[in-house]
Amino acid sequence: MTSSLSTHVLDAVRGAPAPGIAVEVHTRTASGNDWETIGSGVTDDDGRVTALVPDGLAPGEHRIVFATGAFFERAGVRAFYPEVAITFVVDEERHYHVPLLLSPFAFSTYRGS
Repeated sequence: MTSSLSTHVLDAVRGAPAPGIAVEVHTRTASGNDWETIGSGVTDDDGRVTALVPDGLAPGEHRIVFATGAFFERAGVRAFYPEVAITFVVDEERHYHVPLLLSPFAFSTYRGS
């Protein structure tokens, strides 16, 4: 079983997409103690990365990490979170969409479709 993964980052302060954010996807190793990088990308002009894991996601725990500090630094904005890491579970074959609503001092996410 493999599933696909995408994301969409929105800058909640500007009310606009957040382009140029580096994104990595990790999977928990068999030992359960470490993470292995299985995919990466950079948000496009619409704040999206549509194919983060070319080989798909197997069942288990995964983590998507957004380099938010670099995004805000480029914009000249002081921010509290240098990165946002969201851990989630793949338990059925489907498309997983993990959006991020971002501001310098807060963030929010949900399981999208």
